[in-house]
Amino acid sequence: MNGFTPRVWTGLTAVLAGAALVAQPAAQASGPAHTMSSFASSGGEGGEGGGEGSGSPIYLLESKDPKQFAFDANSEVDGYIALVRDSYASAAADAKTMRTAIQALLDKPSTETMAAARAAWVRARPSYLTTEAFRFYDGPIEKIESRINAWPMNEAFVDYVKGDPKAGLINDPSKPLTIAAINKLDQSKDESDVTTGWHAIEFLLWGQDFSKTGPGDRPYTDYISGKGGNDRRRTYIKLVTDQLVSDLEGLASAWDPASNHSYALKLKKMPQREVLARALNGMAILAGHEFASERMAVALDSGDQEDEHSCFSDTTTQDFVYDLKGIKAVWTGQGPLRAYPGIAGLVGKRDPKLRTEIDALMANTESRIAALDAPWDQVLASPPGSPARKEAEAAVRALQALGEGLKRAGVALGVLVQIPGRGD
Repeated sequence: MNGFTPRVWTGLTAVLAGAALVAQPAAQASGPAHTMSSFASSGGEGGEGGGEGSGSPIYLLESKDPKQFAFDANSEVDGYIALVRDSYASAAADAKTMRTAIQALLDKPSTETMAAARAAWVRARPSYLTTEAFRFYDGPIEKIESRINAWPMNEAFVDYVKGDPKAGLINDPSKPLTIAAINKLDQSKDESDVTTGWHAIEFLLWGQDFSKTGPGDRPYTDYISGKGGNDRRRTYIKLVTDQLVSDLEGLASAWDPASNHSYALKLKKMPQREVLARALNGMAILAGHEFASERMAVALDSGDQEDEHSCFSDTTTQDFVYDLKGIKAVWTGQGPLRAYPGIAGLVGKRDPKLRTEIDALMANTESRIAALDAPWDQVLASPPGSPARKEAEAAVRALQALGEGLKRAGVALGVLVQIPGRGD
């Protein structure tokens, strides 16, 4: 990454937004006529701008036929809760393994321990990425997501950058290095001033990426104690890694039905269709907005590495693969530990043709993501009309179509799925 520049939203995002499939309006859904009503959650965790118990309205469809949405989704609700809990537990376990490798780097800095710490970061990321399908509906993650996975990152706010060896909190002895102080400064004046989470750790392991063919290459000597600002850097990476592990463990606990006052218990008390609405909104918003637009189309528009999700390690293509895997896990129920009752089965009972259509959209999106060139920064650097860009643009369209398919699944289950910027 070559210094921070603002995001630019230009032509491709707007063009692709206009090319999306049109969602089936609620009034056109099969079965008796029905209307929308707003249901305020009785126990939402509250995300950004929210508060405990305030909840976020989830729009349910009301039918004139009382039997229209009278189906039992208890097994799907229980399966979804178990899937989320197990997924966060897996993410926490992998982050702990990464922490062990980072501690080995601090204990004995060397080319080998640096390489092992980087490899551990790359191995730990997939299990977290699959959990991103559990966002966008005021669940527990929304309270802390910005300190777990915020991007893009102004590297100079944290550590030295090319042309400024004294940049960042690490090189400013006047700034205390405690986790409280680091959190207080996180995105305090600008959203790019990211101080915590996956990408802060990534930058501390790889440094800036100036290579046209590979990732950054921070020297292991940055972690030899007693040299320059190394001791503060050592403290910094340990603090933010410990916090990441703690946050992920907390999320697993929040989704544990056996844990008192957990979000899982609150969810169990909600109407089943509200739980399904939250699950579908998480999937559809990730596919049709966050993934397709924020992470792919914006970067394709600007061609700037700053808009690449995991730019220091050059692993953004991996991000794409596992974000989609998380969406598919909710749909099919194929999770990290076992099979769970997925939403696809319930949709199939109510509309077999629609289930088949969404299966096809999922498969097409998988093939489009698999066809992407890597590393992603080389796709961004490729000229308009190049094969690499055409494949990427096809992937964006596939994700948007998948999001629209999931909106139609919502209609089949009596819930309204809304995707920002998609005419909702």
